[in-house]
Amino acid sequence: MSTSNNSSTAHLPRSAAGNRSPWLMAIIASIATFMELLDSTIANVSLYHISASLSVSYSESLWVLTSYIVANALVLPMSGWLSNTIGRKRYYMLSIAGFTIGSLLCSIATSIEFLIIARVLQGLSGGGLAPVEQSMITDSFPIEKRPHAFALYGITILVAPAIGPFVGGWLTENMSWHWIFLINVPIGIVSLILSYYFIVEPPLLKEERKQRKLQKSNIDYVGISLVIIGFGTLQLFLDRYEINDGFSSSFICTMAVTAAVSLSFLVIWEWFHPQPIMDIRLLRHRNFTISSLIIFLIGFLSYSTTQVLPQMTQELFNYTAAIAGVMLGIGGLLVIVPMAIVGAITNKIAYPQCLVVVGLLGTAISTWHMSQMTLSVDFATFVWARLLQVIWFPVMLIPVSLLAYEGLPANKSNEAAAFAALMRNIGGSVGLTLMANMLHSRTNMHYSRISDRVTESVDLSVSLENIKEIAFAQARLLSYLDIFYLMAAVCLIFIPLAFLFKTPKKGKKKGSCDVGYGHHV
Repeated sequence: MSTSNNSSTAHLPRSAAGNRSPWLMAIIASIATFMELLDSTIANVSLYHISASLSVSYSESLWVLTSYIVANALVLPMSGWLSNTIGRKRYYMLSIAGFTIGSLLCSIATSIEFLIIARVLQGLSGGGLAPVEQSMITDSFPIEKRPHAFALYGITILVAPAIGPFVGGWLTENMSWHWIFLINVPIGIVSLILSYYFIVEPPLLKEERKQRKLQKSNIDYVGISLVIIGFGTLQLFLDRYEINDGFSSSFICTMAVTAAVSLSFLVIWEWFHPQPIMDIRLLRHRNFTISSLIIFLIGFLSYSTTQVLPQMTQELFNYTAAIAGVMLGIGGLLVIVPMAIVGAITNKIAYPQCLVVVGLLGTAISTWHMSQMTLSVDFATFVWARLLQVIWFPVMLIPVSLLAYEGLPANKSNEAAAFAALMRNIGGSVGLTLMANMLHSRTNMHYSRISDRVTESVDLSVSLENIKEIAFAQARLLSYLDIFYLMAAVCLIFIPLAFLFKTPKKGKKKGSCDVGYGHHV
């Protein structure tokens, strides 16, 4: 057993598992990531309770969500650089500690200002957890085992946000909103202890960090400033667009212009900087660029549906937050089955990009199926529709995660994982903003058209108010169905991208320090 482990380490000098099983490392790393991603949606259903408890308006309580999302967006682009500079294990443990402390502060907050500051600490600390986990998985598993490992990672990033509203609703209704944050504290402490003992900082990474320190310091201060300004204003623009009435707000216009200018300059600056804070040059690799776009789509779909479905069922079908959470939670838990299946078969398929095509087509069909719903559908129909949709996410995510690293230098895994996580988060933010804006505009359009067709009722028992309520409910339903139509269309548009992937070359390359698929130094 020892010989096998030593042989594996020789081929995987960047492994975070050391001479232990990489599965142990992957499971331990998933604990903190699951906790952080759960927190990205757990507070959504508790805002009314938070606003009442802290004596603020609902719109003010929305900053509890916004502050977390913006703080996450600030650290994500820099997490690869921070991991390389501080040390991957040290940065990961600092992130866990910061997130745990932030959670504790959130749970004891007595004012909205204190809670928002604590959520910022949570967001800044938690933003690096998912990309560092993906980087450690990439470096710790030989290529033939990576699909299985990415299946575990996929469970973390897909299930956690999906069951967040259910967990948050249950804790809020049965205990108090403080528990949606307090529950992270013991989990964070356990994760920190396990990470200290079972996650390894390999000698190669220590040597590379030592070499960087010996070189002339050339910190990319301009890049750091552009990342903070650009992604901070972008997330504020996306998150507050609907709340602030879109481009009619001077605040939204200012955020949009600032984000556009800052991010445009960031791309140019980082492309030519010798030590960029965010390695834009990774986009020269075709597979990585295509993977980033599809990961953007996965974020777009998963976050949008996680928001739209419970909102639709609560608004039109009178479901409670807990019942809507159960609906999402069932789909989120059952996605583990296709994760395991796809993880097992991906390496046995000569062209894994075919799985991506199947996943995109399946998602398009399932979201089109949702667009055929009526106001008479029952709970079971929603559960099956949700399950039919989420089973295709692993079919896209696992092969895309594998194909992304084709041709990338092995020492770029931290930056690549950070960029992929950033694309997923931006996709989610764009999806939420687009869905909210589309729901508002399409409801007004459909209501206007339905009202124009309403004539004087011959049934005098039906009041004008009842007619208006029926018309609005129908208009609202049609708007939700339009959103599902749009999702299906977007999936179909993305299908040609999958055919542009370079087919991975199996087997170890001569002189490569890694096994398979051209992932080498």
